Amino acid sequence: MHIAVCDDNTDELAHIASLLEHYRREYNSSITYETFYSATELLETMKTRRFDLLFLDILMPGVNGIDAAREIRCTDEDIPIFFLTASREFAIESYRVNAEDYMMKPAKEEEIFSALDKQLARLSENSAYLILKITDGIVKLPLSQIVFVEVLNHTVYFTLKNGAVREVTGSLSDYESTLLTDPAFYKPHRSYVVNLEQVVELSKKGFFTTVGKTVPIARDTFSKTKAAYMKYMMGGNGGCGI
Repeated sequence: MHIAVCDDNTDELAHIASLLEHYRREYNSSITYETFYSATELLETMKTRRFDLLFLDILMPGVNGIDAAREIRCTDEDIPIFFLTASREFAIESYRVNAEDYMMKPAKEEEIFSALDKQLARLSENSAYLILKITDGIVKLPLSQIVFVEVLNHTVYFTLKNGAVREVTGSLSDYESTLLTDPAFYKPHRSYVVNLEQVVELSKKGFFTTVGKTVPIARDTFSKTKAAYMKYMMGGNGGCGI
């Protein structure tokens, strides 16, 4: 994982760098990072170099952090941005550019470590995939692209983040053992497995997903499902489901 840290304050920049070094030693991690003293310098570098995570100061001379984030979002909607600031007045603006979090200076070790843990877990999830044998070939399907999986009449349907649906002949059991090893996936019904990362609402009607479809919950299991979903949202493993 390659990280960019941008702050015009040299002391804060050194502080973040020391925390990253501590994390690398503590967890024997292969993370790498680069430091930048201005948003302009960072933006120019990002034209030719990709980062997996940004720690970005808000109050900087010239191009500030919010403006830099707006520009970054024009070409990269997914890169996690963690804002660093001494003032809370920009909290609303930070969420308008889909910031991952908003950290008060000086940055705390537990906050930085949590950000690194979360992104490394995401990158690991993105590397996991299923191999689907379709009519005219084979598809490598990343787990991170799946919203939910449904089986109906010996056909398994994979609904994806972009709204597309892949279908293969078979049973849910052909795939659920792989899916359920990932803590983001949960089986709320014998015919469904859902990606909790792609859920926007939970009610007794089921999981309402980012693609506008609802995944049903098996009768009499709502309390268990709700507890598992809350546990997952709080950072725990929600479990496999029914």
